[in-house]
Amino acid sequence: GQVRCSVPDEARSGTGVGRLPQELGLGAGDAEARRVRVVWQGRRAGVEVSGASGALVVSSRLDREELCGKSAPCSLRLELLQERPLRVFHVELDVTDINDNAPLFPVNEEAFNIAESSLPGSRFPLEGASDADIGANAQLSYTLSPSEYFRLHHQRNDDQSDSMALVLTKPLDRETVPVHRLVLTATDGGRPSLTGTMELAISVMDANDNAPQFNQSVYRIKVLEGSEIGTPLITLSATDLDEGSNSDVMYLFSRRVATQVREMFSIDENKGEIRLQGKLDYEEMDNYEITIEARDKGTPPLSGHCKVLLEVLDVNDNAPEVWVTSLSVPVSEDASVGTVVALLSVSDRDSGANGRVQCSVWPTSPFSLESRFLGSYSLVLREALDRERVSEYEVEVRAEDGGKPTLRARRSVRVPVSDVNDNAPAFSQAVYTVLARENNAAGAELARVWARDPDEAGNGRVSYSLWEGVSGASVSVGGWRPASSYVSVDAESGRVWAVQALDYEELQVLQFEVRAVDAGEPPLVGNATVQVFVVDENDNAPMLLPSVGGGPGLVPPLSPAVGGVAGTSLETMSGPDSETLWAWAAWGAPAGQVVAKIRAVDADSGYNAWLRYEVLEPRGKGPFRVGLYSGEVSTARALEEPDGRRQRLVIVVRDQGEPSRSATATLSVSLVEGGEKALAVAGSSSLPGLLLPAEGGAAAGSASASTNVWLVVAICAVSSVFVLALVLYGASRW
Repeated sequence: GQVRCSVPDEARSGTGVGRLPQELGLGAGDAEARRVRVVWQGRRAGVEVSGASGALVVSSRLDREELCGKSAPCSLRLELLQERPLRVFHVELDVTDINDNAPLFPVNEEAFNIAESSLPGSRFPLEGASDADIGANAQLSYTLSPSEYFRLHHQRNDDQSDSMALVLTKPLDRETVPVHRLVLTATDGGRPSLTGTMELAISVMDANDNAPQFNQSVYRIKVLEGSEIGTPLITLSATDLDEGSNSDVMYLFSRRVATQVREMFSIDENKGEIRLQGKLDYEEMDNYEITIEARDKGTPPLSGHCKVLLEVLDVNDNAPEVWVTSLSVPVSEDASVGTVVALLSVSDRDSGANGRVQCSVWPTSPFSLESRFLGSYSLVLREALDRERVSEYEVEVRAEDGGKPTLRARRSVRVPVSDVNDNAPAFSQAVYTVLARENNAAGAELARVWARDPDEAGNGRVSYSLWEGVSGASVSVGGWRPASSYVSVDAESGRVWAVQALDYEELQVLQFEVRAVDAGEPPLVGNATVQVFVVDENDNAPMLLPSVGGGPGLVPPLSPAVGGVAGTSLETMSGPDSETLWAWAAWGAPAGQVVAKIRAVDADSGYNAWLRYEVLEPRGKGPFRVGLYSGEVSTARALEEPDGRRQRLVIVVRDQGEPSRSATATLSVSLVEGGEKALAVAGSSSLPGLLLPAEGGAAAGSASASTNVWLVVAICAVSSVFVLALVLYGASRW
């Protein structure tokens, strides 16, 4: 609210003003703790806030006449600004007048020349006294020392000005009394009253006994401020009933006219025309009182007087003024709606509609202006702030008055927005897909993850870590292992690097989560999933599998063939680079008869595990051949005695990798008769790995061919998935 208090004129330093501590709820010492200070609007006076008591006290001499002149009442507007917390109290301080100024005449002695021919009742204007006080203290009454020739006539005009004249009561006789000395006393209405005096020296002159007379005693005119220099204001006219030179009138300013009036106006001595010769400013002075004397050229000269009361009319020549009295910046981006950002004072030196000011703010959001007292505005927050969207506002407060034409003023207020940790780090991708070749070096970089936090300083500084809560992988040996045993994440750069070499045969897919944490309070977290697909390399050579009977790589037929045409006996000899296998076949076996089957596997996958079987020796067309993908050793033609009793085959097993890896097996096939075959079977039954010939060789061959078809389908499917993964990875990186 607004507090009104008063202080007497000329109050001593230290005098308390009003009961502000009680009205504003301030205790002892609160004013200093809350940083309460005085903010002036307009005229300043010597008052301040006592830090000890919180009271408003006089700090230096208060002179109401110096502060307000003749204005009544003398009201000073000020604001008490409390910064902790931010509050503002509006105080209107009335300086009450005391009777400390005595009436003062313009001069101590006034000399008059009065013709002895003057008739009783003649009036001679007198200059009144002035009192710097106001009200009753400035109400003056006049008395004249006793005289049988003169009396005092005093009249109060409608405009509160005084008209005073010395009235002749009886004819003068210069020879009897050539000079009359009287004392004019002015007494004010104060308690106690003060007085001022002026001595009147009246010389009685002969001859010219008619003074010029104006047709009006008071002239009133109105002039716009800012009128051009040389503008005619009024033409006065006075008449003198005398003749000759005694009736010739000249016009001039009275001797008591103030210097500023003489500088502002000029008068034509012959015509009585008053012109403007200075620049009128309503804000400096809104009215002038000009006393004009019409003097004849008689001997002695006689004078007539009148007053010209000039009122200056206001025009809209002063733009509004805007001051920032308090500014609380930066503003936190989580500040609540209604937070006061700045206090502003607005004024316009013009009056009336020309001085009525309207204020607005641009841009219209997120701030607005609130006004609860005339000329005082608060810049408040009306919408939530977001520093990541706008980090600083340049707010323009616009003021315009109600004059025609309208005058405007602007004041810019810079409002920076301070950051709070309201944004979690966000990764550029929710899922990172990485292809890594097996057997990579420990410490090799696998990928880089990056998270952005739009906050600033520590709130936007991101560190990365591997989240052990859900990260890990199932491996072929040892079950589940944590992801940290395979990879690590650099906290600063987000670089993902391998802790150890990856082995496709142990681990095909590693999935883990990377956590990004900012340095704000409280810290905010973002997550991303990283999928590492291990790409197989051809690092495993084919390996021959043991047969059912215990020898490596040889699978004989499952039952005897009709007529005893083929069979196997198993004997294994292992060398460093190959395996030696033994089998048998009967003479007369037809072409296509399966003799044995080489079984091998490759720990790699895809093309690296796709095996081909070839006869390395003997070269050329021999009696035996091997299935390209099945590994079945069969007769290429009917076996005959010229083929010998034993055939030695060197079979190589190669994968499709780059470079290709291989393994070799040596198969020794014994050719026997039907009886010998039975003996061989009987004799070999005690040997490990001996299997009887398969019944239905064609059925066995069909089952083997079916297995090969499914192997080809599986290899194609795996290859397609691999190519699709490469395409998706390339597209995501692009």
